[in-house]
Amino acid sequence: MTSVSDSAVAPSRVNGFTRVLVAVYGILALAATGRSFYQIATKFEEAPLAYSLSAVAAVVYILATVALVAPGRGWFRVAWLAIGFEMVGVVAVGIVSIAIPELFPADTVWSQFGRGYGFVPLVLPILGLWALSRTARASRRSDARDAAESAEVSS
Repeated sequence: MTSVSDSAVAPSRVNGFTRVLVAVYGILALAATGRSFYQIATKFEEAPLAYSLSAVAAVVYILATVALVAPGRGWFRVAWLAIGFEMVGVVAVGIVSIAIPELFPADTVWSQFGRGYGFVPLVLPILGLWALSRTARASRRSDARDAAESAEVSS
């Protein structure tokens, strides 16, 4: 069962900007899932690393999408982890795909910093982490206010 303090995080987290992020994450989740499923099913042997990384990206995008909208502090932490992992993945795969291109005979969602997707995979985790940090600050301020009000009432 979700406690009051857990569910109190969700409404402030899903504001207008976060809704846009959720929509973009959802679109990338669908695109990466479809692309990786097709590539793995039809031509996996051509670029197993690239196609496997596309599948990993798809899972990360699905997880981030769900975690951004699901209520509770636990899902908030999952969002941080998923989007943080995404940031590291985009940068690492981006660097390796440029430095050692023979490892990537086919593009992934994250290769060359998401060039094939208009660099959205590079910008999205930056915006996602920024939005989550704003929500965390707002939640801490709200918790401090609630504690102060509770202390006043009990005095």
